[in-house]
Amino acid sequence: MSPHIRKVKTGSGATAVQIVEKRSGVRRILEHLGSAHDEAGVAALVRAGQERLNAGQQAFELDLVPASSESAAPAHNAVVAGSRCEVLWEVLADAYSRLGFDVLGDDAFAAMVLARLVEPASKAATVGILEDLGVAAPHRNTLGAALKRCQNRDYRGTLAKACLAHSARTTGTSAMVLYDVTTLHFENEDEDALRKVGMSKEHRVDPQVQVGLLVDPGGFPLEVHLFEGNKAETTTLIPVLEAFQKRHGVTNMVVVADAGMLSAANLNALEDAGFSFIVGSRLTKAPYDLAEHFERRGDYFENGQILESKRVMGTGKSARERRIVYQYSFKRAKRDNRTINLMIDKAERIADGKIPLKKARFLKVTGAQKTLDQATIDRARQLSGLKGYVTNLPETKMPGAEVITAYHDLWQVEASFRMTKSDLRARPVFHRQRDAIEAHLTVVFAALAIARHLQDTTGVTIKKLVRTLKPLRTVTVRIGAQTITAAPAIDLEARAILDRLPPINAPGH
Repeated sequence: MSPHIRKVKTGSGATAVQIVEKRSGVRRILEHLGSAHDEAGVAALVRAGQERLNAGQQAFELDLVPASSESAAPAHNAVVAGSRCEVLWEVLADAYSRLGFDVLGDDAFAAMVLARLVEPASKAATVGILEDLGVAAPHRNTLGAALKRCQNRDYRGTLAKACLAHSARTTGTSAMVLYDVTTLHFENEDEDALRKVGMSKEHRVDPQVQVGLLVDPGGFPLEVHLFEGNKAETTTLIPVLEAFQKRHGVTNMVVVADAGMLSAANLNALEDAGFSFIVGSRLTKAPYDLAEHFERRGDYFENGQILESKRVMGTGKSARERRIVYQYSFKRAKRDNRTINLMIDKAERIADGKIPLKKARFLKVTGAQKTLDQATIDRARQLSGLKGYVTNLPETKMPGAEVITAYHDLWQVEASFRMTKSDLRARPVFHRQRDAIEAHLTVVFAALAIARHLQDTTGVTIKKLVRTLKPLRTVTVRIGAQTITAAPAIDLEARAILDRLPPINAPGH
């Protein structure tokens, strides 16, 4: 039998790769190529053996001393000279380029962004992450210099323009944006001009900053802005949109925001700036514009029923008539009534003296007397299941059902915030000065854009994409004076991800 490749397990659990031949029923080891503990290393050794066989070097027995056992010392040692997560890195780098971010021409900044997608960490730890991936890692001081360039050269503005262009290409329009705010806290007691104690969405009492995020209807980020921790949410919307308008020169945008952004002054400012809007409306009492419905049909609504009306909002010169779209949901009514029952129970226990006096929605306190406020309870029951939406778009331009659908897309902002906080760990733990925090937020903004783009393209989260592709390491093996590069075997799960991406120059793809 002619010489061939043989793989065998060793006592240490590794896989040895040998070139052997069999004559007269006796197997002889012609050359021991080496051993490896992973599939990539084994594949590299097998490939090295095949190249030796294909080169016509079949007469190994003429040059080798016959091995007395399979554990004999190898004639030529195969050494793994290095490995690199080339498949993963090329996927991330290609997405960075495809979004137009490489226009910055800053390799150190790009390295920080891509490393953050693999494992969010400090500048010092980022160097180790890049080295583990097998890519060139800038010095820590180089990364610090990149963060300073980020601020001085307004990288975020360049990235925002690239993001809007990508959104327009993929959605076919840039006519709608969605806005919301979240908070990032600092675990220290000292406040400064930026880090302030304020209303926390995480119910914390630490100094914090507020982050306003503008996304397209698919959740792809368009702008991110930093505010003081004690700034009211309602005062963040206009500055963000004015900056967006100035940067991109657009006015014919529809802005979607939640009920926390609703104020007559805000809506007037949006309209005066040339924006259309859809904003959630908090219903605290039976709207007078629905009085006719309640008189004719009582509290009965059909599931999914939509009603429209108009209402004057604001006072004096600020008063303007607004279009209101209402929708009733049986599921929302069940949830609202369950909440109402809990509030009634709390008010009753306070009135009966079973728990200390505290603020309660359905409690009426008159002197020393504490009773249930039945009128407030009845009004809340009447409104259960109803949700209102305020817009300045005429019905001819956007019917009520489309207004509601557009507002429901706000969950995309929340999804991007969750990705930012969890997968990308946006909290600026290692930064204290405003410029450093702003630069850090720019890195996170770029990483979020890539993560959303890859998620939309592949259908898997960035966390799963990294977990699947990271183990695929390209291995460089040195056998004597010869160097061989072995590409990883692409499993089915990785192949499914790669097949959804545009062609890239990555090994195995």
